[in-house]
Amino acid sequence: MIKKDVGENMLNINIVCVGKIKEEYLKSAIAEYSKRLSKYCLLKIIELQDEKLPDKQYESTLNKCKEKECERIINSIKKESYIIALDLKGKEISSEEFSEKIENIATNFNSNITFIIGGTLGLTEKVLKISNEKICFSKMTFPHQLIRVFLLEQIFRAFKISNNETYHW
Repeated sequence: MIKKDVGENMLNINIVCVGKIKEEYLKSAIAEYSKRLSKYCLLKIIELQDEKLPDKQYESTLNKCKEKECERIINSIKKESYIIALDLKGKEISSEEFSEKIENIATNFNSNITFIIGGTLGLTEKVLKISNEKICFSKMTFPHQLIRVFLLEQIFRAFKISNNETYHW
């Protein structure tokens, strides 16, 4: 069971993501899951500025934009955090496995978990190398703003599973 203690013993979950959410329906979903998660963890969503992509998109310019975004990501990660990057090359896992993973990290490794969601251009090798794990929600491509909602829902589901609470399967 993942700890539900109030205060310092509560699990800290940080979501570091590139770009702001503009769509109201996504903001509403994020707010709803954030509210639901407040019962289980201390959630912090860290939105980082995305780079404005130039009109002429040369590979070298895109790489520079991606590197700038990823430096912001690295600078915003707490040093003592267990880092999980969301990456298309990461491992696909079930909701039950995800729940076990969070419980295992909270119990055996750390009370701080940081999830990283890159911007439109993805993540650099430097970010992937500092990550303890890489997971993938799907081999399909989704907007990174939508992945934020997916991640929050799966974290919420993980707590429900871990605490043997009813949740729609």
